[in-house]
Amino acid sequence: MYKLLIADDETEIRHGLGNYFPWHELGFEVDGFAKNGLEALEYIGCHDVDVLLCDVMMPEMTGIQVAEYLHRQKTSPRIVFLSAHRDFDVACRAMEFGVSHYILKPTQYEELKSVFSTLKENMDQASHVFLNPEPSSQIASIEEQPFPLSAGVSDPIIIRIMRYIEENCSQATLEGSALAVRMNPTYVSKYFKQKTGINFSEYLNDIRMQRAAEMLERSDCRTYEVSEAVGYQNPKNFTRSFKRRYGKTPREFRQQLGL
Repeated sequence: MYKLLIADDETEIRHGLGNYFPWHELGFEVDGFAKNGLEALEYIGCHDVDVLLCDVMMPEMTGIQVAEYLHRQKTSPRIVFLSAHRDFDVACRAMEFGVSHYILKPTQYEELKSVFSTLKENMDQASHVFLNPEPSSQIASIEEQPFPLSAGVSDPIIIRIMRYIEENCSQATLEGSALAVRMNPTYVSKYFKQKTGINFSEYLNDIRMQRAAEMLERSDCRTYEVSEAVGYQNPKNFTRSFKRRYGKTPREFRQQLGL
């Protein structure tokens, strides 16, 4: 069970979240409560906490200040924000300090369940990577990509996004990847760039070009068929993208291989 700390200045919310949600079914147990940001930090300093479910607006210290402090101290709890308002600036700062999810109040049962189910899966994956340092097949495939990806490739959310792209390259979209990790598309775009150093669209296009090169090498498909298979409806646009990636048109690529 992962240990959860709930921090909110409203007693009813603390009580409701702590007592009327089936945390154990999702692999969490409520370890404690805090009524402001300062209490949350004091509790984390004395207890092993895996996840902090934290209101954004609290007395003493706001959720953002708590997240920033933990980020600077390199303290480990995952953070999920609760907020009564959708604030893009707050969401961006939350991402900067490693906040994993942002839930709007009043909390909906299904959303809370979805977020913490995803969080549990991500934490399990991260734990597996930590305990098994030899690269998993997903990580190995990522490291073979031409981009100079940062150490963030071990991030379970990034691995999930990359897996989604690789499995759905012809139809993959930013929105689709956001659904795969149950996050906001804008958040995913910034998070992907922050962790990998490249844009989502760049990575998606490179995966498509790699898939196209494999098809050109291993099949007798025509260029327009390869184009459609990797998500391009216009063969001319596909040819331009392929030439930018490999320095050759699809026909020249095949000629070089003697095909």
